[in-house]
Amino acid sequence: MPASGKRRCEWAVSDLMIRYHDREWGVPVHSDRRLFEFLLLEGAQAGLSWETVLKKRPAYRKAFDHFDAKKVARYTAGRAKQLLTNPGIIRNRLKIKAAIQNAGAFLVVQQEFGTFDRYIWRFAGGKPIRNRRRSPKEIPARTSESDAMSRDLKKRGFSFVGSTICHAFMQAVGMVNDHTVACFRHRKV
Repeated sequence: MPASGKRRCEWAVSDLMIRYHDREWGVPVHSDRRLFEFLLLEGAQAGLSWETVLKKRPAYRKAFDHFDAKKVARYTAGRAKQLLTNPGIIRNRLKIKAAIQNAGAFLVVQQEFGTFDRYIWRFAGGKPIRNRRRSPKEIPARTSESDAMSRDLKKRGFSFVGSTICHAFMQAVGMVNDHTVACFRHRKV
């Protein structure tokens, strides 16, 4: 338990992770731009730690036009090549290509459903799934909901959206409350 006296999820240990845990993780997000941000960042995180991605988040905001999907969808091969030289982001060709591809798919979903929010929250039944996990060991890496989301996103042309990435996305944007029950945030989100 940290000096503040608050019990947190076990993974929130560094200052950066504690701030993220206490302010963002699990808080329901309904802004399309923020949903696109988390979708892009979760894809970038694949195979890396979330703390690594959070450290690079300010550089991602700048490099990807503050997560404006319309702008990102118009990125050219030249812009993708330029992003590969940006030391502030994760310089992985496939992840950068996926971010651009996903921006285009994101816009198509917005057109079809009115908002990406309206589309994506269907996978949680329109409201947060409130779990009551007692320990981190009880938290799965994927669920039937994240499996369904992954399948549908892939069918719609998204990439870097496997079920584990989708579950992490659902946790991050508050579609799933996976704070352990002893964590002070469990009741607040």
